[in-house]
Amino acid sequence: MRRCRLGGLSSPPQLGDLVVAEVTRVGGHERLEDAHGRGVRLHKGDLVVGACGNRYATDFYEGYHRPGPRAHLLTAGGVIGTAVSWHTSCQAPTDLEIVGALTNEDNLPLSLEHFARPRPPSPVRAPQAGPHAIAVVGSSMNSGKTTTAAGLISGWARAGLVPGAAKVTGSGSGKDRWTYLDAGAAHVVDFLDFGMSSTFGYPTDRLRTTMITMRDTLVHDGANAIVLEIADGLLQDETRLLTASLSEVCQGTVLAVGDALAAHAGVELLRSTGVPVVAVSGLVTASPLAAREAAAVTGLPVLSPAQLAEGAALDLLADHALAQ
Repeated sequence: MRRCRLGGLSSPPQLGDLVVAEVTRVGGHERLEDAHGRGVRLHKGDLVVGACGNRYATDFYEGYHRPGPRAHLLTAGGVIGTAVSWHTSCQAPTDLEIVGALTNEDNLPLSLEHFARPRPPSPVRAPQAGPHAIAVVGSSMNSGKTTTAAGLISGWARAGLVPGAAKVTGSGSGKDRWTYLDAGAAHVVDFLDFGMSSTFGYPTDRLRTTMITMRDTLVHDGANAIVLEIADGLLQDETRLLTASLSEVCQGTVLAVGDALAAHAGVELLRSTGVPVVAVSGLVTASPLAAREAAAVTGLPVLSPAQLAEGAALDLLADHALAQ
């Protein structure tokens, strides 16, 4: 186990750097996840460790890494930055005062980059050369992407496959990782494993390379059916640019949406960039009427997470195999 220390800030911290901060006011995030994923209740005066980063969340905080003595807690996972706007349903963020850098025994500042996984030795060159991989993208935040991914994972696990799951983009938090594991994922990776506290604001080339590395890492770990979840909505910059590369990384995409209009617009947007869409899912499936509307305007199967878990997830793989 590595020993860590509280050190000074000889230079402004960068994205992904680990810092120690004091809670000066408890706001929107009343709890912070510990190393085991438990939400620890925060109190004024507590010292916390977090990673510098940005956050893009249309239903929560918009925040940016801005070096300085004061900051906010942007996620329950410990992303630290400055919130500049938030949804009207949210409280003002928890206030922090930066105390110093988290350092190693040699007093050198630590970053998530120091804990990143190595790249797998034998990358998969094309989606057809490896196991089945399906991407899940959404029309917006909270459209049902993670629940859809969990449905795919559960369906594959029930069929005797070895599911792998990757959270390609987003802001650091353990919630989605636990959801994947609870659904039956044998192997899970996310952007934290590759040195990023959040992906908002990172160069697209790095995100695309990391997405491919995540898929290849899951293959190396032993997964033979993989889901790649891309956070936020199709209009978010990183999401929009990454989806354009999906045909090189996976065999198909499932679009999670909240209503039929979003399904129509999202499918058209994906098809215009050459992304193969195999099904629609997400919150729209909570309403049978809305689901029928979505099926009518897209011409695609509209599958609830429960249907995916009960066999439709395996059918999507079989349909792809027959098309080869």
